[in-house]
Amino acid sequence: MEVLKEVKIDSKILKVIKGDLTEEDVDAIVNAANSHLQHGGGVAGAIVRKGGRIIQEESNRIGYVPVGKAAITTGGKLKAKYVIHAVGPRWGEGEEEKKLESAVKSALEVAAEHNLRSVSLPAISSGIFGFPKEKAVPIIFNTVVHFMKKKTSVEEVHLCNIDELTSSLFVKEADKRRG
Repeated sequence: MEVLKEVKIDSKILKVIKGDLTEEDVDAIVNAANSHLQHGGGVAGAIVRKGGRIIQEESNRIGYVPVGKAAITTGGKLKAKYVIHAVGPRWGEGEEEKKLESAVKSALEVAAEHNLRSVSLPAISSGIFGFPKEKAVPIIFNTVVHFMKKKTSVEEVHLCNIDELTSSLFVKEADKRRG
C-alpha cells in the first residue's frame, strides 16, 4: 500500500492509495458490484476470494441492487469489517455519469448510516464495466469531496486502486484541487 496523495477536506482526510483494496485496514471497502451481487470477476471476485464465501452468501440474501445504489455485507476474513457493494453503470447503457455519481454517493451514505469512520473505494465502473478511467475519476473524486464536506461519521476516504493509470489520474485530480 502506497499513499500517493493526502488531501484535507475541512477536518477530514482523503487519500489516494496505490495498492490492493482487499488489504485496506478501514471500516469498510467498497466493491464495484453488479446488480445481482454475483461476485465472480474483477474487484468483486478478488474481495470474495480474500474475504470468504460469507460475503457472497450475504449478497445472495440481498439479491438485487439497482444501478446507482449500494448495499452492505460483513467483510468476512478481510481487515475491513464491512463491504459496501456499489452498483455502477456499464459504459454505453445511458446516463452513465449520473449513475456513477449516484453509486458513489450511495456507498458513502450507507457508510454514514452505519456510523462508519473510514471507507476505501476503487474507481467504480472503470474496469470490466468499461467506463473510461479519464471520465470516471473526476466524477468519483468530486462526489467524494462533496460528500466529505457534509457532517457525517465518515472522517477518512481512500481512493484505492491497484493499477498505475487509475492511481495517477486520482493524483492529478487531487492536484487540481490544491490552492
